[in-house]
Amino acid sequence: MNFGTSFTVAAKELKVISRKKSIIFYIILLPFILSILFSLVVQNQIASSSGIPTTYELGLESLTYFFVVFAAILPGSIAAYSIVGEKVEKSLEPLLATPTSDGEILLGKSIAAFVPPILAIWGGASIFMAATDYLTHKLLSYYYYPNWNSGVMLLLLAPLAAIFSIELTVIASSRVSDVRGANQIGGLMFIPFMGVFLAGVEGIITFSINNLLIISLVVLIADVVLFFLSASTFKREEILTRWK
Repeated sequence: MNFGTSFTVAAKELKVISRKKSIIFYIILLPFILSILFSLVVQNQIASSSGIPTTYELGLESLTYFFVVFAAILPGSIAAYSIVGEKVEKSLEPLLATPTSDGEILLGKSIAAFVPPILAIWGGASIFMAATDYLTHKLLSYYYYPNWNSGVMLLLLAPLAAIFSIELTVIASSRVSDVRGANQIGGLMFIPFMGVFLAGVEGIITFSINNLLIISLVVLIADVVLFFLSASTFKREEILTRWK
């Protein structure tokens, strides 16, 4: 596999995606809005507390983890358009007709679907963490962020969740012929991560380092399995001759 070719494909995909204003606004605005809303939640929790609230009472770990949930949602829109959308617009066939291998095309499209959402997630999370430190420093007498928990969530689990979303969307895209259908199927893949979030909110599990690493390992294994499945479903001959 020629990684240079994959990066060339990724650059081409990013250039095409940059023209889709709805996708760009969706990816950028949602993490930003989320960071503002979560900062307001923390502020409200502080205002309504009768004493000095704990970080658990403020829900800081749960709120941070929700950015992982978004990491499992945002890449799907780009991945779906990158395959099904280009097929519908008749712009995918010229690429598939080149000597570029299936693996190089798939990797390039995956990079393009991965980079903008994960950067937006990190940007939104950074705003939230900075605002939270500003709001809670006097109460806690220390800066809560950055910490190891948030590091594992944002630098390990969130990227793995994004890869999970992309690979499932690729598989879904091989079974449908329109972007909406691929998005709807791929959009369901945030459910496992949302389940973990709800379990954390209800106190069923804690977002400890050990638990986060275990969750990350499970997602990593799923990513490896899905990689081979997505690679086996992305076949240029079928895309060129059978997709209607």
